[in-house]
Amino acid sequence: MLFWAEGSKNLNTAQITNSDPALLRLTARFLRCYFGVPNGKFRVLCNLFPDHAEHQYTIEQFWLDTLELPRSCLTKSVINAYSHHSKRTRKGKLPYGTCRISVYDVRIAQHLYGAIQEYGGFDRPEWLG
Repeated sequence: MLFWAEGSKNLNTAQITNSDPALLRLTARFLRCYFGVPNGKFRVLCNLFPDHAEHQYTIEQFWLDTLELPRSCLTKSVINAYSHHSKRTRKGKLPYGTCRISVYDVRIAQHLYGAIQEYGGFDRPEWLG
C-alpha cells in the first residue's frame, strides 16, 4: 500500500520518495525479502535543500546506512533552490532532505500494482500497461 500512496506510478519501476527513514528502510527490506532484489539493483537519489549543501556527503551516507546499501547505489543528488515565495520557511524542517529509492524492474512494478488492485478491489488498467 506504500507504493500506492507514496510511490511513483511509473509502469516499469518500483520507486518511492519520502523523508521518513523507517518507511524507506522497510521498503528496501520488503523489496529484498519478497522479491529478492540484490543491493546492486537499487538506485538512491537524495533531494536536498541549499542548507544541506555543506553536509551533502554526510546526508547521503545517512541514507545509504539507513537503507543498508553501498555507495555504488547512489546517483547524483539534487540540491533544490528555495523559491522566492517560500522565504526559506522550510529551512531545517527536513534535516536529511528526502530520499528516493528505485528498482528498475517491470515484473516487480507490475506485481505491486496488481496487488494494490487486488487488495483494493478495483481495476486501474492504465497501471498494467
